[in-house]
This record gives sequence, C-alpha cells and structure tokens, in this order.
Amino acid sequence: MALKRKEEPMRAEKILLVEDEDSLAIGLQYNLEEEGYMVKCVKDGKAAVEAFESEDFDLIILDLMLPFLDGFEVARRIRRESLQVPILIITARSGLEDKKKGFDIGVDDYLVKPFHLDELLLRVKRMLQRKRWYRPAGHLTHFRFGNNEVDFETLVARGKGGTFKLTSQEARLLSYLIENRGRVLSRSEILKEVWNMDSEMETRTVDNFMVRLRKYFEEDPKNPRFFRSIRGSGYIFES
Repeated sequence: MALKRKEEPMRAEKILLVEDEDSLAIGLQYNLEEEGYMVKCVKDGKAAVEAFESEDFDLIILDLMLPFLDGFEVARRIRRESLQVPILIITARSGLEDKKKGFDIGVDDYLVKPFHLDELLLRVKRMLQRKRWYRPAGHLTHFRFGNNEVDFETLVARGKGGTFKLTSQEARLLSYLIENRGRVLSRSEILKEVWNMDSEMETRTVDNFMVRLRKYFEEDPKNPRFFRSIRGSGYIFES
C-alpha cells in the first residue's frame, strides 16, 4: 500500500485497528495517523476484545480472518458492551452471506479487500460524522408512537412485550423511518441511506428488519398500523 500524507490533520479521534497482516496494518495505521486520528493496532481477536474492554474508541476497523477469535466473534462481544461504537469490517471475503451475517451482528459498514486507501479514509470520516445513524434528525433523543417508546441514546425501547434493547441497525432503521414518516421509502433507498449499501445487497435484508420492528411494536404484526408495506414501492412509517 502506498503511503500518503495529508497537510491538514483532522481532530484526534481514537480508532482500534484489528488486522493481522503486517504490511496492511502498518500502512493503514500510518495513513490514519496522518489524517489526525489516534490509532491502536492489534493483530488478533483476543487482543482486540481486551483493548476494547480497557480503552474507549470512537471507531473499530476489524478484519474477519483473525487468530484466536474471528472478526464476527469480536463484533459480537463488542456489541454486548456497546451498541453505538461504529464497526467497519475490512476483509477479502466478499460473499453476500458474510455481509448479511455481519450486519445481523451489528457491524456498520463493510469494505472488501483490495480497496483504495481514499475509499477507506472517506468511509472512516463519514462513519465518525454521521451521528444521525443513532438518533433522529433534530437531536430528538426520545420518540413515542402508540403505546411504544424509544430512547435513541440508550437504544432502550418499550413495546408490546415490555422493555428491551434495539440493536444499532434496528435503531438506525427506525430513526430513518421516523425522519421520513409519512413518505414511502423504497427498499433500495433504505439500503443506501441506512446501511450505506447499494442495491447489490438483497433487498430481503430490509424486509427482515421490518418484520422485527413489527414484532416489537405492532399489536398485530400481520396487520401493521405503523410499519406499512406499499405494494411495488416499499415501506411507509405512520404515527
């Protein structure tokens, strides 16, 4: 990987880089630090979990194929402790099933090797800036609809089954639906705006997450009041 310098570093934010390929890890760490980030680099899944448990990070960059614990298990353990810290997967595994598995666990973005350095830096910058991924526009931290309530800071929700925690992806989707309530959203738009994915990812992913939201918040999920399907168009949220 070519080394690249930037003249104006960004404000220091702390990144945990988990990559066991030395040449790639060294290049990524150098370039991230040149962008103004603080970077801690570890080479295996066990060390990644230990680092996360002992320090605070603004972003995790995580390879999938790691010694001791693979990236999926590391992501699971991180999500048990934090639903909000962004996780960017970097991997040579490009299969759709791996992407679906990662998003179900709670990762935020997915970059397939080999990738361009500029693309990774752009995604890192965007992930750190997009605070709306975790709360609705206007900095609304709570939202009520019907007998349901959601706290977008803690991701604690109350639905028909009582109190529970949303995953970061569920909260992100719900946030986007609330931001756009009353407007029909296509599956491809939801994939792009919520998951930052183009429509090469199966739109069934959106359907599966909508099923979850209906299960949590609808009195009768088969006849939804809030999360409605519009045949041939997509979904609409109405409160």
